[in-house]
Amino acid sequence: MKTLYVSDLDGTLMQPDARLSPRTVALLNGAVADGKLFTVATARTPATVAGILRDVDMRLPAVVMTGAALWNPRDGRYSRECHFDPRAAERLVDIYRETGTPTFLFTLDGDMIDIYHIGGRLNEIQRQFVAEREESPYKRFHLAADGADTLPADLSHVILLYTMLPDAKAFATYGRTRDVPGIRAQYYHDIYGPEVGILEAFSDRATKALAVRALADSVGADRVVCFGDNINDLPMMGVADLAVAVENALPEVKEAADIVIGPNTADSVAEFIAADSGE
Repeated sequence: MKTLYVSDLDGTLMQPDARLSPRTVALLNGAVADGKLFTVATARTPATVAGILRDVDMRLPAVVMTGAALWNPRDGRYSRECHFDPRAAERLVDIYRETGTPTFLFTLDGDMIDIYHIGGRLNEIQRQFVAEREESPYKRFHLAADGADTLPADLSHVILLYTMLPDAKAFATYGRTRDVPGIRAQYYHDIYGPEVGILEAFSDRATKALAVRALADSVGADRVVCFGDNINDLPMMGVADLAVAVENALPEVKEAADIVIGPNTADSVAEFIAADSGE
């Protein structure tokens, strides 16, 4: 049986310091050398994925931006891009402006991500986000020094809107965006803690589940094993033949999983892949 193994990164495959341990790298490279099919599915963009995976023998594209695209670490090329309907993107821009919600707007044209900003001045977390990525060769920021909105000439290549806000603000804006036709909005907590809400919007075709199934079909896998810890992993776990939660996963993720393994701090995902017989 040909198995495709797909792991989330943050809180699942990586250590709390956002790195892969040397043991995880060694186990994954051994599994790939043995012919096992491995990739990751993450909310991150290649700007940080490239560094995280630099020591892993990645032979398959990664699912990036929560399924908005596939990205090949070997050649830096994107595929299966899920752009917004321009009318839906325009409606979202109006909502973020009306509510004064400072938000990053990502476009993908060719193999470069361009990032704009709308809804008011960047908050401190957003400024840190920019500082950690502004030298990346995988993305370009277009930001106004005075905090004014910046937008591309047209909205036909929008692929993601993403922001980190005080929790109440993020939840309130989510309530305005979740019913926009053609949009899949997400609100959740992640590495910034419970007081900060993460708010995202994608095309309704952009999900980890659809991207994983497309990748599985392309490589001829007849079994898919997915590993996760957070709410945005549930869609891909739902289409997996075996859904695996790490011990540190949210309760609802563990409840949805077929099995629960050890925590991300114990190289649990890589150990499972190395030991799995594929049956």
